[in-house]
Amino acid sequence: MGNGEEFSNAQYPMPNALLRNVALFLINETCMIAIIYFHARVNKSCSMYKPFLEFLEKELFQRFDLQSRVIPPGLESKVSDRGRNPATIRSWCHQCQELRKIRYTYIDAGESAQIFNSVVYPSHHYDLPLLGIDFLSFGKVKNLIVLDFQPLFQDEDYQKKYIVPLKSLHDKYPDLAQNLEMKFYDANQYFSKYLLFAKTDPETVATRVFEAFQDYLNLYWQMLADAQALQDPEDIQRIVKAQKDYDQYSADRDPASGLFSSYFGHEWAERFLHEFLFEDAVSLAVSAGKR
Repeated sequence: MGNGEEFSNAQYPMPNALLRNVALFLINETCMIAIIYFHARVNKSCSMYKPFLEFLEKELFQRFDLQSRVIPPGLESKVSDRGRNPATIRSWCHQCQELRKIRYTYIDAGESAQIFNSVVYPSHHYDLPLLGIDFLSFGKVKNLIVLDFQPLFQDEDYQKKYIVPLKSLHDKYPDLAQNLEMKFYDANQYFSKYLLFAKTDPETVATRVFEAFQDYLNLYWQMLADAQALQDPEDIQRIVKAQKDYDQYSADRDPASGLFSSYFGHEWAERFLHEFLFEDAVSLAVSAGKR
């Protein structure tokens, strides 16, 4: 009997010991689940605008016969170890018959910054507005979204043709149309009165902003499909000049140049601004040198 009891106790621990083991197991499992959940949350917050980039890219490749557009050497991507978190910037550029330049850029600096910027330039044979996208997040509290059809002209006929159709979408998202003050730009130049411009939170970005993004893209594609190509050389040259003027205006005022400089240095930032983002602009330094 004595040997039997010892065998029994070895195989089946006393209740208190069993409870302790179960408790330790549950604590470990709970901690592991919490860690996994935490990392999932961090990864989600650290790629806030990646779904927007992926959706745009999917739409472009499905709808158009895209060709790669050359990005000047050294500007396609860069890594910075400045600041609290390393920052990576990467850009893509395409073209097709209908769209002469489609550029988009993503800056990933972890929880410090997530930025997605894109401008779509129609062919010079179309007088459509440019499609402008600028989504920025700094830390967990500052999230700014700008989405617009950026008009090349402000006359009544042009506004009626290309901007008024935006009104229904603008009215659909009143929470994203906050009429914020523009510190660096003239709101009446290269912006429509139906732009989405808002400070918001990550949850709204993932839901309302993403829905609005899809709606604005769909309307833009529809406008492009319905557009009639210009034939008169004077009309085409008018668009050439208007798009160049847009690049010049934007390069002279874009506040992002300071951000690029802080992460990647002034020289690289100047090249990125004038050789890629707004390649038809003339640098102020170059312009001053010609005088």
